[in-house]
Amino acid sequence: MKTKGVSLIPASPAHVGRIANKLRAIDKAECAARGRGPKAALRLALRSSLWALTAFVDGEPEAMFGLSPVCTITDRACPWFLGSDRVMKQARDLLLIGTEVIEHMHRHSARLENSVSVDNAAAVRLLRRWGFTIDDHVFEVGGVRFVRFWREI
Repeated sequence: MKTKGVSLIPASPAHVGRIANKLRAIDKAECAARGRGPKAALRLALRSSLWALTAFVDGEPEAMFGLSPVCTITDRACPWFLGSDRVMKQARDLLLIGTEVIEHMHRHSARLENSVSVDNAAAVRLLRRWGFTIDDHVFEVGGVRFVRFWREI
């Protein structure tokens, strides 16, 4: 997949360090709240995923995202995304690419669910635009306030 500003390729462990070093502050805070640094969080997410992609902007890896299984019996999976400020400036491209990626995610699972920091305004906006429901109930993990989000077909 490719747009004017963002191209996607299968994620690789070789991308982890380059992305981890430039994660957005809010993504670092979300990782830390769950007890992991950026590299450890990306490695775990990549290792546990059904599939994962790396987003490149101008030839540089700027984000990684994918889909981790939650429960095959209830057909639930966990979409995740960690990226740089640079990739988030490509909001229009992310919106377009995200629609295709979410369709692909739903081929693996009827229900997509995870949580996001309430302070991660850019992610919350994108999730809403992609048709996710954002829960009103706020809960705290590691000093960070989160809300759950989901989308179901």
